[in-house]
Amino acid sequence: MKRARTAPKGAMDLHGFAVSLKRYPDAKLLVVSTLVLFVFVGFWSGSAQLWAQAQQSSQQTWQQIPIPKLPAFHPPQPKRIALPNGMVVFLQEDHELPTIDGTARIRGGERSVPGKKTGLIDVYGEVWRTGGTKSQTGDQLDDYLEQRAAKVETEPGVDSTTVSWSCLKEDFDDVFRVFEDVLKNPEFRAEKIEIAQKGLYDGISRRNDDPGQIAAREAAKLAYGAKNPYARVAEYATVAAITRQDLVEWHSKYVHPNNIILGVVGDFDAVKMEARLRASFAAWPRGPAANDPEIKPEPARPGYYEVDKTDVNQSHIQMVALGITRKSPDYFAVSVFNEAFGGGFASRLFGDIRTTKGLAYAVGGGVGAGWDHPGMLRLTVSTKSKTTIESIQALDEEIADLAKRPIGDEEIKLAKDNILNSFVFRFDSPEKVLQEQMAYEFYGYPLDFLEKFQKGIEGVTKEDVVRVAAKYIHRELMAVLVVGNTGEFDKPLSSLGTVNKLDIAIPAPPPGLLPEQGEHP
Repeated sequence: MKRARTAPKGAMDLHGFAVSLKRYPDAKLLVVSTLVLFVFVGFWSGSAQLWAQAQQSSQQTWQQIPIPKLPAFHPPQPKRIALPNGMVVFLQEDHELPTIDGTARIRGGERSVPGKKTGLIDVYGEVWRTGGTKSQTGDQLDDYLEQRAAKVETEPGVDSTTVSWSCLKEDFDDVFRVFEDVLKNPEFRAEKIEIAQKGLYDGISRRNDDPGQIAAREAAKLAYGAKNPYARVAEYATVAAITRQDLVEWHSKYVHPNNIILGVVGDFDAVKMEARLRASFAAWPRGPAANDPEIKPEPARPGYYEVDKTDVNQSHIQMVALGITRKSPDYFAVSVFNEAFGGGFASRLFGDIRTTKGLAYAVGGGVGAGWDHPGMLRLTVSTKSKTTIESIQALDEEIADLAKRPIGDEEIKLAKDNILNSFVFRFDSPEKVLQEQMAYEFYGYPLDFLEKFQKGIEGVTKEDVVRVAAKYIHRELMAVLVVGNTGEFDKPLSSLGTVNKLDIAIPAPPPGLLPEQGEHP
């Protein structure tokens, strides 16, 4: 009697499975699909588990990377030389490229101009160069410098004016002679004055085209006062009143060695350059000292101010008040607060108002710090017209929230890291360090202020940040400016309080000033 052969259990299962498929052919598709699904789910589950483990491992890895402490910042210091006639010279060697650049900064700028001549420094700063010198016209100087791929330029400013040069090392003597001639012997030719004035007239006619520029201009008037030199603007009449004699007298009053800081950077030997500059300037006699005017800000009353601009679909909102100077003992703490509260993508305002609430195209701001006068405390939001009032209320909530939810440790750490990690890139060249040192000299700061900045930021504590926020951020003392299409606002601005409507119409030019007179926006 033969014994039956017994198949393995697995084989019997597969055999039965095959028989079932023959008996029930409609089940084939369902079974195959199920098998594929089981395989996919198993693969996905395993992959997901591996991915999660990799993510966890990666997260632990970067978090465990030790972050070294930033090294002390000791940039190369320029050599400072004080000439007997009062001129201060800074020399900074930089042999990376065969070029030599220089800048003379002269005390005296737009803030010293009488209001009826507003715009004088803009005309002066342009015609000082384009008007040429007593020996060469500006066009002749252009040709001479272009042949050497060099520049000699002049610039206006609110507290100073500058004349600068840039050239190849081999052309230094030729270009420096032009620089010295422009510095000492400008001619201010009448035809160039007329061209400069026409350029200002054109700018005046278009100054209400850009709502952002309107907001910046009118906000400065609210913070400082409309007639304050830090806020006032040139008009047709004030520019038309500027004469060649005004430019000559200005130059005669301010351009003297004791009012000048000269900085030179480039591929030169400092000893030889010092000798060259002494030969050029040591015998130049002193002149009357330039005295900085005393300017008292006259801020507008807190409240709401509105500019109706019907041709836009966005609103520019600015909350403003007076800020501080960099000499304030609160400067470093304010810098950290500004970065944490409204300084960038990682700031609280950006995260809450733009990212979370989706209200703003742009949002930010903080307590401004001027060199020798208070900066502007400015908080800004740009939003679509239909969310104007909602955006103002959101900014109000953020200000009020500072007392309930002070800037925290993590926010402060991130703010300090952002400031310090970007700080070195602001001064990553000898030229940038030189310009900063010249500013310290000009405004009377200690020359090691730059080196103290890193320690100042590192030393800021949470208590410091909370203190300066409470000291300077007072919503009830701010003027709120809104530039936008008032007919499209989600609610009238008057729903928040009394509204002061600002008139930004451009005063008409004096009769006969422009070829074609008509309506001016």
